[in-house]
Amino acid sequence: MKFNRNALSSKKGVLLKNTIMLYIMQFSTYLLSFIVVPYETRVLGVTYYGKLGVATAIMVYFQLVIDFGFILSATEEVSRHRDNRTRVSKILTAVTVNKLFLTAGSIIVLAILCRVLPAWKEDTTFYMLFLIATAVNSLMPDYLYRGLEQMEAITVRTVAIKAFFTVMIVVLLKKPEQYCLIPILNIIGYTVALLCVYWHLYRRLHITFIKCTPKEIWSSFRRSSTFFYSRIATSIYTASNTVILSLLPSGSGTVGYYTLADKLITTAKSGLSPVSDSMYPYMTKNKDFKLVWKILKIFMPIIVGGCAVVCIFARPLCELVFGAGYGDAAPVLRVMLPVVIVILPSYILGFPTLSAMGLSKYANYSVVFGSALHVVNLLVLYFTGHMNMVTLGALVSVTEIVILLFRIAVIWRHRDRLHTDKEAQ
Repeated sequence: MKFNRNALSSKKGVLLKNTIMLYIMQFSTYLLSFIVVPYETRVLGVTYYGKLGVATAIMVYFQLVIDFGFILSATEEVSRHRDNRTRVSKILTAVTVNKLFLTAGSIIVLAILCRVLPAWKEDTTFYMLFLIATAVNSLMPDYLYRGLEQMEAITVRTVAIKAFFTVMIVVLLKKPEQYCLIPILNIIGYTVALLCVYWHLYRRLHITFIKCTPKEIWSSFRRSSTFFYSRIATSIYTASNTVILSLLPSGSGTVGYYTLADKLITTAKSGLSPVSDSMYPYMTKNKDFKLVWKILKIFMPIIVGGCAVVCIFARPLCELVFGAGYGDAAPVLRVMLPVVIVILPSYILGFPTLSAMGLSKYANYSVVFGSALHVVNLLVLYFTGHMNMVTLGALVSVTEIVILLFRIAVIWRHRDRLHTDKEAQ
């Protein structure tokens, strides 16, 4: 096949545009949260804001179930069949039906939990409203826009939702007893945005719901299951440490320090994820492996240099960001900095590269393997009496490094597939 430089440049232009759109989504989240969270804490007070915190934490797990890894599996499938509108419509239909079934199951489970757990019983309505909001948000077909590499439409609607929610919270939320307004406003915003997105799919992209057989729906569910398992596995080494620390006799202070350091690391990871997210459908379609190395050569010196500066000035940085007295979070931050160094190559060499090589299952396997190792290391720390906030932070770094090494090993073993793009060009 003759190399078409103009076509490739055009595709890279689309990639750049989608990366920018993803960064806009990320930035809008941080900016609007910076506005609404301080307002909510002041109006709701400690008790009611605590209810909001519990509901938010619970919904993380339900959203994980309802999403079921479709953001990865369906994105890959849409990217492969983007020129076949009938096939894409079937993907949309199958994923939506699966999510509706998962939503129904989640409602039943939450209802049972609210009856069994006394602490949840009085806030059953609040939790149910939050679950409805979570389910409506999960029905947003962002996987479809990512697969089609047309993130602009859904980015505009997502930012509009967040802006609407922020304004309405400030206008309507005036006293603690109105805390149910928060999920209600979310439901309204998500529903309007969802209807607008479906209208855009139907009128502009000619994608709509069509008849699917039970076999096609089940096939979509089964295909996504491995991605779901990897996301569950990820929560083991990203969310478990805070819970474990809270159970240790060292006190709540260490939990606070660990949480603050983890928040900085998570923010850095979120700042790098749009690069990988936008590359995923692009790489699946174009198999432009040269671009992977170009991006790593550009970004890695900057990331390593930034981490070196943070390592040196960790204590004053923690005190500057979080306030005086939080300098003791510095040791945890330092041992978790390797996560920031390895996360971009791990992201890019994961689903974007391995999927393009036809090896996406190994991206899932790497996370499951890393999580299993994390659990083993947790047991070692516990039985040897070395479990504390610093060793747990170091353990996260070890896990992320192992996941990266696993992916590199798979790519090296199947390196002959990296020449596919060169031959095509």
